[in-house]
Amino acid sequence: MTRTRSADRRLAAALWLFGMPLAAVAAPAAGAGPMAGIECAALAGQTIGGATLASAVVVPASATLAAYCKVNGLIEPKLNFELRLPTAWNHKLHYGGGGGYNGSIPPVVAPALNAGYAQVGSDSGHQGDVLDASFALNDPQAAQLFGSLSVPTVMGAATEIVRAHYGRNARRAYFEGCSNGGREGLMNVQRFPTLFDGVISRAPAYNWVGLMGAFNRTAKALAAPGGAINPAKTNTLAGAVLAACDALDGVADGLVSNPQACHFDPAGLRCPGGADTGDSCLSDAQLASVASWTAPAAFDGGTYHNPGWPLTGNENADGAWNAWLTVPPSLQFLFSDTTVKNYLARDPASDSLAYDFNSDPGALFSMAALNDATNANLHPFLGAGGKLILWHGGNDSALTVKATAEYYGDVVAAMGGQANADSFVRFYVAPGVNHCAGGPGADTTDLLGALDRWVTMGHAPGTLKASRLDPATGATLMARPLCVYPAYPRYRGHGDVNAALSYVCTAP
Repeated sequence: MTRTRSADRRLAAALWLFGMPLAAVAAPAAGAGPMAGIECAALAGQTIGGATLASAVVVPASATLAAYCKVNGLIEPKLNFELRLPTAWNHKLHYGGGGGYNGSIPPVVAPALNAGYAQVGSDSGHQGDVLDASFALNDPQAAQLFGSLSVPTVMGAATEIVRAHYGRNARRAYFEGCSNGGREGLMNVQRFPTLFDGVISRAPAYNWVGLMGAFNRTAKALAAPGGAINPAKTNTLAGAVLAACDALDGVADGLVSNPQACHFDPAGLRCPGGADTGDSCLSDAQLASVASWTAPAAFDGGTYHNPGWPLTGNENADGAWNAWLTVPPSLQFLFSDTTVKNYLARDPASDSLAYDFNSDPGALFSMAALNDATNANLHPFLGAGGKLILWHGGNDSALTVKATAEYYGDVVAAMGGQANADSFVRFYVAPGVNHCAGGPGADTTDLLGALDRWVTMGHAPGTLKASRLDPATGATLMARPLCVYPAYPRYRGHGDVNAALSYVCTAP
């Protein structure tokens, strides 16, 4: 029997509860037509789609959010989710991914809710801090939910609740997430290819083993004698990169928008004799830290790897190196530390800086089986009519843009070439943008609108518009075209440097 998307969504939770993979059971036909809907308050206390609904309250419209019904539910034993059902529904469902090691329900995705989407998010099956992987130490079910099963499980319930409230099925379902949420998106594209009509995967942490290994290697380099890099030295490095590469996109605007042409060698900043002689240079130990950051990392004989981070000239932007790399305890260290303790050494007292990432290939394999979403063969997703948008900030100090570019290249190859990939995948790089958002680049783009037009009208996205907004007023501070990879925005040579029309997408 041919499985439908709506059937997969209804069955997802039930199949997981019985320990069965989604592909193992033939699905029934999609649900019947419209029925009488259940009012918001009446949803509270009901069990729908395997979920117990603890509360359901109407949230009045505000200056920033449309009115909606907020439903909080639990799928036993401890998978919590929140479903936001807008008063003015567009007959579509939007799943917002989590971040880090999850552990809490992410906030409302305002653009989706305001556009009329029923909007859902979960804590991924455990409660805790995003920097804490202790849930995985002795709770295999929680580890499986975080790894791949929380999204399809919640979708099984969310689909039924949407139908119960509105009296009809959602016509379309989309997933959107960044960082771990981006990984969740790719996980569902690969393992549950009929669950969503379209997926937006931003800065995906899809290569979990290689990523955590690279975090661990660089943490060791920075912790070595003399390896730390202070803010002044970060400024020195960033300034040197900009001096060498900023104008390669046609204008010196503080952004390296043509990174393929940037071949900056940090060795030119070496202090005399390699000693630390001041903030205008880098010692040998500090250059080793930079090399650990930029060079590819490989583990278990190359089974797992990370391609390294580019030098962007914006390492000194707030939320870049000062958050992820150089200010102890850095976020990269904290993520690698909890990962070593709870997934690999399986000992909360272990010292992650002394841990050999190659010491236990079995532990690496087990973590990869749970968390890696590296499969580039997306034929089932393509066959189901799915569309995928990949996006990455060019100044991401958490997850390297090179990894997403590498995955995109693998997809092109696995799908038989560029033409086949172009039929369902787009990849965008936003120059100067930090991890998921922020930084000096243009970080705001309507990817959801582009995805919806692609799915519903067949309008494949091309060049989009990206903006950097004033957080206080919402006014546009600068704009750029968001180019389909590998093109980059090149200044035309005239016009306002902060206006998108002054740039044209150009092949590197």
